[in-house]
Amino acid sequence: MRAERKRLGISQEELADRAQLHRTFVGSVERAETNISIDNIGRLSDALGVDAAQLMSAEGVELAN
Repeated sequence: MRAERKRLGISQEELADRAQLHRTFVGSVERAETNISIDNIGRLSDALGVDAAQLMSAEGVELAN
């Protein structure tokens, strides 16, 4: 997720605004510190303009256990 956000040249705050999520949540997802719901994966993938499957790939977000 971080790579896609940086590719777009946007901050965590901008991504959070686009996805209608809190900036601290976006940061914790990028650091794999929190679990993420399928709804929020959808919000983030839409905000980044990528497919949710791509976002969850090894090169995308790593889901915390």
